[in-house]
Amino acid sequence: MSGFMSWNQKSHARTWLLYPENMGTYLSIDETALSQGELYTMITNKKAKGKKGALVGIFQGTKAEPIIKHL
Repeated sequence: MSGFMSWNQKSHARTWLLYPENMGTYLSIDETALSQGELYTMITNKKAKGKKGALVGIFQGTKAEPIIKHL
């Protein structure tokens, strides 16, 4: 009913999510530990000021190469 089974990011959602529609000229990058010490890198659009449309991507780990590949 929610559309989860046909979600286009379902196959890789455990390691990365990307919302290209939220991309902007000025981005912020930050690392955070969400649970049990797992590190994630979050990229946000500064223009959204933390509100709706701010999240551009979230990536498991802190290595630059996988993030660059998906961006």
